[in-house]
Parts: sequence; structure tokens; C-alpha cells
Amino acid sequence: MRQPPKQRIAEDAIKAWRLSALLYLLIPVALTIGAFILTYVIEFLPPWVWILLLALTIIDLVVSPFILPKLRWRRWRYEVLDDEIYIQHGILIVTQTLIPMIRVQHVDTKQGPILANYKLATLTISTAATIHEIPALTEQEASNMRDLISELARVEQEDV
Repeated sequence: MRQPPKQRIAEDAIKAWRLSALLYLLIPVALTIGAFILTYVIEFLPPWVWILLLALTIIDLVVSPFILPKLRWRRWRYEVLDDEIYIQHGILIVTQTLIPMIRVQHVDTKQGPILANYKLATLTISTAATIHEIPALTEQEASNMRDLISELARVEQEDV
């Protein structure tokens, strides 16, 4: 089996993913509050529904922002070689992807408000079949990699 890629994404990815998870947790918290109101104020739902939602929300409050981002960061690795891009990610199921440079059609960087807050960007690599992403690189690293991959893909195209 092949050795894992050498490069890691920025460690600030943990903070960005933690903030995203906390924002997404507003939905289950709102549903739990709604279930409480429907159970005890309006008396529409049986109490076990609210208790079940409360338990799931508490588990989600611990797992999503505090455990998963660190595990996710540990698994994310990448490496840009002359003839391919090697990506590894996943928590329970680890996916290793090889993208031949000859298949690369274009390379983009994108940045939402949370990534911009931490000065991070996501590198997007498009092939004819699919789109691959390397998340949470520093802005400079993402820009340099975009230019490098574009140059390597152009060289591969000229060689064919």
C-alpha cells in the first residue's frame, strides 16, 4: 500500500470547522426547544420525544464541534507531484484519491466568510468527471498550489 501524502492542511482548519459546527448546531437546538414547547406548553407531543431530542442534541453539542474537527484535520493530507495529485481524507472510512495531472481541467480557490476569518481558502480541482477539494489551506498556500497545479497540468497537456 502507498504511503500517505506528506502535506497537511492548515491547523486553523480545526477552528474554522468548530465554528461552522457551532453554527449548524443552531438547527438541532431550535428543534429541541420547539419539541419542548410542543411537549410541555401545548401538550402536543409525548415527553419521550423531547427527552430523546435533548439527548441527541447534547451528544451533537459535544461531538460535532469538539471531537470531529480534530479527527478530520488529522486525516486530511495531500501532496502535489509532477504527474498527479494525491489526496487522503476521512474519519472512519479513509479515502485516498489520485488525480492525474493530464485529467485536470481547471483549478480554483474559494473562500467563504468563516475561512476568510481565519485567512484560509479551499483549493478546488476540476476534472471531466468530478470536482476534488483540498480544504482549509492558508490563502498564500492555496494561491501557490493553484498556480503550480495549473502549470503542471498545462505541461502535461502540451506533452500529449
